[in-house]
Amino acid sequence: MKQKSWSCSSGSPHFAPLPFIKKRNNSPTSKKQSKPRISYFNSAPNQPPSPPSSSSAGFSALPNDVLARIAGSFTLPNLRAASLVCRAWRDALKPLREAMGFLKWGKKFKHGGGGVKADLSKALDYFLEGAARGSTLAMVDAGLIYWEVGKKENAVVWYRRAAELGDSAGQCNLAISFLQANPSNTKEAIEWLYKASISGHVRAQYQLALCLHQGRGVEQNSQGAARWYSRAAQGGYVRAMYNTSLCYSLGEGVWQSHVLARKWMKRAADRGHSRAQFEHGLTLFSEGDLMKAVVYLELATRAGETAAAHVKRVILHRLSSTSRDRAMHLADTWLAKPSSR
Repeated sequence: MKQKSWSCSSGSPHFAPLPFIKKRNNSPTSKKQSKPRISYFNSAPNQPPSPPSSSSAGFSALPNDVLARIAGSFTLPNLRAASLVCRAWRDALKPLREAMGFLKWGKKFKHGGGGVKADLSKALDYFLEGAARGSTLAMVDAGLIYWEVGKKENAVVWYRRAAELGDSAGQCNLAISFLQANPSNTKEAIEWLYKASISGHVRAQYQLALCLHQGRGVEQNSQGAARWYSRAAQGGYVRAMYNTSLCYSLGEGVWQSHVLARKWMKRAADRGHSRAQFEHGLTLFSEGDLMKAVVYLELATRAGETAAAHVKRVILHRLSSTSRDRAMHLADTWLAKPSSR
């Protein structure tokens, strides 16, 4: 599902109480009749404390349905590690381990390659088999395919199942589905975005920031938007890096800081955000670093930023042939830094 980076419409800115203790009777008679007191803190000072019984504290006491719910979003390495805890866990997690096989083949048929021809129908079948075994990862992938082929109601069903099992990707996708619905369900969308955001899902954090920034489904809050943009940016989400830069540049929700604005713009540009590449190129041009400016403007041009091409041509006329060739070579060999997109 496509997302917007910033609200750019004309006329709007970028972007068990304790028991009571009875008094002791100090009379001589009561001392003779009193029973020895038991200390709950140290009932046997000369003996080591006895370990808890395996029947009450063993891992195997966890009900299978609870375990399956907890492990529904586990990846294969985590499932293998959990299966080694005890025999009961190994047996209970068998369906989820099987689901990982279906998930693997589903991805192969979805993307193709490795001798496998892409086939969305087969991919969906595998994802549904994995989802039937409780994997929320497979549920989300099934939802993605349903969304891609236009069966959005089916997609929402699987997103909701994953979301209710605590899968943050499912929560985020469900929320975006509500935002894109006609009419939109912004109230429930915000609720799911918040749940996913507090669990660390960077795309949900970015979407929540957009809603706060635009006042969509919630009261407009520039400071709250800036905080969630920043958290998503720190988590590696490129669009949030760009919007964080705009917040610092314009002083929206944060203290204005051109240093931090430049820092986050460059981070977004280095991770392939075409608009950030264009704007960072302009910054380098204004600072007099012409060759680096050409590199970023060339990258932006190749990514479809047509305005960058004109500025680039102006700068190229000022460079020597050696510098021009060097700049083009750097653009040709450029690789984006890793990000969570």
